[in-house]
Amino acid sequence: MAEPDRPAIPDAAAPPYLAGLNAAQRRAVEAVEGPVLVLAGAGTGKTRVLTTRLAHILATRRAWPSQILAVTFTNKAALEMKERLRAMIGEAAEGLWLGTFHSIGARILRRHAEAVGLKPNFTILDADDQLRLVKQIAAAEGIDDRRWPARALLGQFERWKDRGYTFHQVPAGDQGREIANGKGLPLYQLYQERLTALNAADFGDLLLQVLTIFRTRSDLLAEYQQRFRYLLVDEYQDTNVAQYLWLRLLAQTHRNLCCVGDDDQSIYSWRGAEIGNILRFERDFPGAQIIRLEQNYRSTPHILAAAAGLISKNEGRLGKTLWTALDAGERITLRGVWDGEEEARWVGDEIEQRQRKGGALADIAILVRAGFQTREFEERFITLGLPYRVIGGPRFYERQEIRDALAYLRLVHQPADDLAFERIVNTPRRGIGAATLQSLHALSRAQRMPLTESAARLVETDELKPASRKALRDFLSGLHRWRGMAETVVHPELAGIVLDESGYTQMWQEDKSPEAPGRLENLKELVAAMAEFDNLGGFLDHVSLVMETTAAAAGDMVSLMTLHSAKGLEFDTVFLPGWEEGLFPNQRAMDETGRAGLEEERRLAYVGITRARRRAYVSYAANRFMYGQWQPTLPSRFIAELPKEHLDVVADPGLYPRAGMMEGGDWSRMPPRADLTRLGPLGRRAPLIEGSPVPQRGHELRRVGGFATGDRIFHQKFGYGTVRAVEDNKLAISFDKAGEKMVMDAFVERV
Repeated sequence: MAEPDRPAIPDAAAPPYLAGLNAAQRRAVEAVEGPVLVLAGAGTGKTRVLTTRLAHILATRRAWPSQILAVTFTNKAALEMKERLRAMIGEAAEGLWLGTFHSIGARILRRHAEAVGLKPNFTILDADDQLRLVKQIAAAEGIDDRRWPARALLGQFERWKDRGYTFHQVPAGDQGREIANGKGLPLYQLYQERLTALNAADFGDLLLQVLTIFRTRSDLLAEYQQRFRYLLVDEYQDTNVAQYLWLRLLAQTHRNLCCVGDDDQSIYSWRGAEIGNILRFERDFPGAQIIRLEQNYRSTPHILAAAAGLISKNEGRLGKTLWTALDAGERITLRGVWDGEEEARWVGDEIEQRQRKGGALADIAILVRAGFQTREFEERFITLGLPYRVIGGPRFYERQEIRDALAYLRLVHQPADDLAFERIVNTPRRGIGAATLQSLHALSRAQRMPLTESAARLVETDELKPASRKALRDFLSGLHRWRGMAETVVHPELAGIVLDESGYTQMWQEDKSPEAPGRLENLKELVAAMAEFDNLGGFLDHVSLVMETTAAAAGDMVSLMTLHSAKGLEFDTVFLPGWEEGLFPNQRAMDETGRAGLEEERRLAYVGITRARRRAYVSYAANRFMYGQWQPTLPSRFIAELPKEHLDVVADPGLYPRAGMMEGGDWSRMPPRADLTRLGPLGRRAPLIEGSPVPQRGHELRRVGGFATGDRIFHQKFGYGTVRAVEDNKLAISFDKAGEKMVMDAFVERV
């Protein structure tokens, strides 16, 4: 039920921070008592409402900053809210519990780590270390890594954690008995026990372990229920079950829970997001107020109306109608093309026209459904000399040299971090080989002690070769010295000392590869970044929680990204290519989850359209090269769901009769194309079926030497991998462990 349109403070006495709010925004700000759900449509000023609501609670002295918990989904959003809040009310904002679910969880868990068998200085493992740990456990249990890769096992563990299940609580119907020959749940238990032994937690634990504390320690739960008088949650549609349970427990005492979200933008079910959390809010919190923010400040009426027409086809939604006071603007351009190459050529031409008219490239984005779609755009932009950036590339803290440096610092900070020990004990090379590590692991397992302690014992015996014993003793001596320095030396200076004395800096200085200078610059940047934190522990927590670089690429560039990566962004001009059945909506999503999958795909389309401020272009191809073969395609059903009065249909009259295209796509009436050859991958021509407007379904474009793209192979040196491209007798292969390599087909075998 909607709250009456009544301001809590008379307009004449309204404080400055309320100025400029529309009626719905002001209701959302002032409705501070009891449960409130704010349905904030795209571009409706959600962040401003959240920030102003916080300012209002503090300014009216309803609570101290330490009595407010505000949860966001990204560190960027948390930082933006903090900055806005300081601008509104100054130092009165200090002391808020404001951050991501995981950062708040880490803060609580460090206070009460002993309640779940951890120590307060536990390590937060990143994805790379989690995978290494799962691989070790699976290998010890005799699990076939080809049949059950560590990434798949870890994904199952994460799904259980997202649903709030410890290994004791996984229900019978969700135990995945088909996983790893029925060993999925026992492996989950071994994984958790190993984490505890390492004094470590993964990202899921930052929520699950806190949830366990709340469930098992009623005294601690009561303490936090009493502490947090007001709770605010951003992007509520993206919460998983564990986060939902966490919030529901905390809100029981004061019931002042405000959740802000948009059910029409719930697109992360594959990450564990549960749209039902927002859809059943009124049932979960009786008496809740529902306030809809519907005035859009971003997009033109044509764009909003087209998006509204599309999303109205979803059944699982609470419903709202966006509107705007902006001028009508341009209709959405809809264009059919012959194939992906022509699509990229057309998009490139349109962008160049925008550029010639003075438009900035930074105001233009191309949003694709699948990553493979980017290749043709990148190639075209390189040909045209158009600067572009691919959003979602390698991250700063995931680079090799940064991971190595962090492993040194983690081991200095937390001696029981076995994963960090393994990573750098022989980096740079010290002559500590596999046999020495095997001996260390054997002693650690037998005595249940960390590898550093096992190493300290072994160097005092004759069980190791003299050279290995000396190298290991020198390494331990360095660790001991650096830990002593940590008491008196500031952490940025300590990091420089560790990297220099360990020989790691020298290793890259002596490296003659083209990448070496850049790696050294990255290490300098890492040390410089540490100065922003009070101590080494705080910095390491930050790195674990923030795995994305916030620095934008320099210069005026077109942005190229997936639709999932575009959420929260906006651009003057947006291109939406590849709107074809099977690609978008994605066939696998529909096959796996049926109507729910289709509705999430439609929400993804809605998100894509509403990223556009002034103009949007939707395109589809008659043919698409996917999974190693040409496939004829039909326009996405989403195209037929866009209201025609908001579209400008642009099509090649010789290829796409407008009537057939707009009335269900009757491809039998499409005339033959004169030019029935297209360049395939790697520059090889592939003739199509003569007289046919599209390639025959299932016709493979490339199959050389018995190998095709998508084949799984084994190489004696590089191990298992997947064929990505074929050129004569050369294969471009993505190896599971060795990365991208070009090899001869004679040196691999199919598995």
